[in-house]
Amino acid sequence: MTMRDSGPAATAPPFIRPAWRSRRAAAVAGIVFAVLLITAMIVTRLALSGGSYEVLRDDPGRRTWIRAALHLIPFAGIAFLWFVGVVRDQIGDVEDRLFSTVFLGSGLLFLAMLFVSAVTVSSMLELLGGSNANPDLWAFGRSNTQTLVSVYAMRMAAVFTLSVSTLALRTEALPRWVTYLGYLVALVLIIAAGEHKWTQLVFPAWVLLVSLAILLTAPAGQPDERPDG
Repeated sequence: MTMRDSGPAATAPPFIRPAWRSRRAAAVAGIVFAVLLITAMIVTRLALSGGSYEVLRDDPGRRTWIRAALHLIPFAGIAFLWFVGVVRDQIGDVEDRLFSTVFLGSGLLFLAMLFVSAVTVSSMLELLGGSNANPDLWAFGRSNTQTLVSVYAMRMAAVFTLSVSTLALRTEALPRWVTYLGYLVALVLIIAAGEHKWTQLVFPAWVLLVSLAILLTAPAGQPDERPDG
């Protein structure tokens, strides 16, 4: 199930030529996703750090930082979808249907919950900036968002990491140490992500590592596809 090359560029429509669906395209999409999500998560965590309802209501600067972070989420989602799509296309005819289905489903569920959380936080910020701000409604929305991200989205991220690691291990598409590290990342996300919020950064960090490995190495049995220079 080694990642395969696409067909000849001469016979492919411009938008789906091999450059768009190569290992390098997957790597670039993964890097963009990881950088954007890490930035959004760090900015949001710092803006919310020690920020009670009253502090956030009276500090428009914090709310501005959170809004800026939320604006990155849709672009991170687009890059993640492209990453998933290109990796799935590269697996091709030799894919393991069980793990590829789990890989696709967990990735889409993670992204859907991430988007729902971003929309909820955006609505909460509008609530704080309005004249009818309600602390109980704010507490409900914050608790709901934290549960959705920390419990559900991070568990789907763990399943995604497990499935990608298993596919990569069976196909030798990535260095073995990267796949073994993926199992450790999944374990951390399952056990610790709910209680220790900063550990949630290990998921986009792992996607960044996988993307760099895809960009800089060639799968077993194929020529090196590293960029020149």
